[in-house]
Amino acid sequence: MDKPAVPVFAVLGHPNEGKSSVVSTLTEDDSVRISPIPGETTVCRHYPVTIDGRERIRFVDTPGFQQPRKTLEWLTAFQGPPGDMVAAFIAAHADNSDFSHETELFSPLAKGAGIVFVVDGSRPLRRVDILEMEILRLTGLPRMAVINTKEHDRAEFLEDWKHEARKHFNTVRLFDAHRATYAERIDLLESLKHIDPEWQPMLQEVIAAFRSDWQRRTDHAASVISDLLVAAAGHAVTTTCTDESQVDQARTRLEQEYKADIHRFEKSALQEIRKQFKHNLFDVELPAHSIVNEDLFSKKAWRVLGLGQWQLAAAGAAGGGLVGANLDLALAGHSLGAFTAIGGLLGGGSALLGARRATSARVKGLPLGHIKVEVGPVKSDQMLFILLDRALIYFSHVSNWAHSRREQPPPAPASTGRQGITSRWESSFKKEFSRFFAAARKGDWAALVAIKPGVSDILKRTLQALSERKAPVE
Repeated sequence: MDKPAVPVFAVLGHPNEGKSSVVSTLTEDDSVRISPIPGETTVCRHYPVTIDGRERIRFVDTPGFQQPRKTLEWLTAFQGPPGDMVAAFIAAHADNSDFSHETELFSPLAKGAGIVFVVDGSRPLRRVDILEMEILRLTGLPRMAVINTKEHDRAEFLEDWKHEARKHFNTVRLFDAHRATYAERIDLLESLKHIDPEWQPMLQEVIAAFRSDWQRRTDHAASVISDLLVAAAGHAVTTTCTDESQVDQARTRLEQEYKADIHRFEKSALQEIRKQFKHNLFDVELPAHSIVNEDLFSKKAWRVLGLGQWQLAAAGAAGGGLVGANLDLALAGHSLGAFTAIGGLLGGGSALLGARRATSARVKGLPLGHIKVEVGPVKSDQMLFILLDRALIYFSHVSNWAHSRREQPPPAPASTGRQGITSRWESSFKKEFSRFFAAARKGDWAALVAIKPGVSDILKRTLQALSERKAPVE
């Protein structure tokens, strides 16, 4: 039989063992149908992986075995050339509905596909499993056993599975299809290189293409995040009032508008990151306790991702608050210090600081009798660091979310420690971003152009480290 032009692997196994889940995760295709009902897959379904317009590898989701004992008896009795055995079985049973699953799942093998045999490692080894393994050994094709560890708390059967699988397969891997990160997917592809020396050059090209494509995605995510920070840092909303009695109402409306705008900026950025990682049909469900689920302006978000209380107080004292509400007066005779900053987390008198501060007021030459009220831009870097942390945490989730995982993560207690990724950065990184924030806040585009390469490099390095984790950040 001829070797396919691109590596093709038939994913085989007993019904309801996780074959479709493995295919969905390896191909990053959430359109793969996954059902707890055994026997849902009755025909082969092909799932090519295309990168830069070129098919790089193909996985074939196959039906489960239907008659393993009789199939093994036929193969053992076969007297022809070993290379013709699979095709001969298909020809001999083409009209026999009792073997419809076997003839279907053998069809990609007859064309030279490699074998990925998936078993559920959370249950005991059975006689029928050994029969299926022996069938695949007799084909003589390159083959790997994937022990799908579907339940972490039931590992007592793994040694039996590994011992038996080593007798029948070139390589044996443990793999949790529902929780596999990018790094674990690449590790599995690396293992496929060792099932046959003749496959190594093609698979090395496949892995290189995967890595290059992943780098492109992380680079794009870094660009999206930096653009989000620039937009948020310099954002302000304004209105004018004809007299002082309108100021409080205008200020309240601008607070809400400002918050809504920042939320919109963040949502748009996170959606763009999600799109880069091919989650097209199903939502990526963050753990219920993830800080990304909290409102950006909530006290909890600031407590978990932000500075400590005393640091916040110091920042407020030094910077005059977080987001200023400037009142630019053009009405002679007004008391320029009469109006205070907006309240809550946006105000110079943040609720976290327990104090209120007056904002600056300047004469801007507006028509006599008008007051210009402005909320923003953000005065403190801290809100921008929180926005950055939330984007990094979201990236860690969405980039490592297995495409076969369709359920919401189980509830878990929230961490009592800080979840902020930037809190673990070295001081030089934080200083570089502070310079970046200052330039964005002022709209100093020349400075932004000069600073952005260093900021982008920090972001790319951070995202790369997050994508190489064995478990996503929560």
